[in-house]
Amino acid sequence: PAAPELADELEAVEIAALSHDERIAEVELADLSLADQRANGLTFQAARLSGVDLSGSRLEHLRIADGLLTGCNLANLSARNGHLRKVLIKDGRLTGIDLGAGSLTDVTFQGCRIDLASFSSCRLERVAFEDCPLTQTDFLEARLDSVRLHRCDLTNADLRGARLKRCELRRCDLTGLQGVESLRGAAMEWPDI
Repeated sequence: PAAPELADELEAVEIAALSHDERIAEVELADLSLADQRANGLTFQAARLSGVDLSGSRLEHLRIADGLLTGCNLANLSARNGHLRKVLIKDGRLTGIDLGAGSLTDVTFQGCRIDLASFSSCRLERVAFEDCPLTQTDFLEARLDSVRLHRCDLTNADLRGARLKRCELRRCDLTGLQGVESLRGAAMEWPDI
């Protein structure tokens, strides 16, 4: 995945609440509690978020472009029909996140907890999951193109109806994986097979 393009110095701002169709650009947000927000059409452009809590929020049609999210809490965030492009998410909590029917392009998840999540009917292109627990995560009917899963726990994940193209799974736990036939189109190491 391509890395986000961010300026070395961004203006640090404080936000108390999120609004519909709001555009937050070229800023740095740190240690903010924005849990349980309701805002459709929210856009983060060229933004760095560190320790931001968006848990339980409903952010339909969320857009993040050129974003770096470090140590953020996105647990139970509903961002259906969202679009993420050139985003790096490190050490985040994404338990129960819903990105269904959205698109992720050039996105990297590093060391994130993404269990019980939903990527159903989502389009993932040039996406990397590194060292992420993805237990019981739903990829129903998703389209994965050039997706890499490295050292991920896919225990009881659901790939039924998913279409994989140029994908790679390395050192992943596939115990109880549903929709194993959908792995057609994925490269795997011999011990995993």
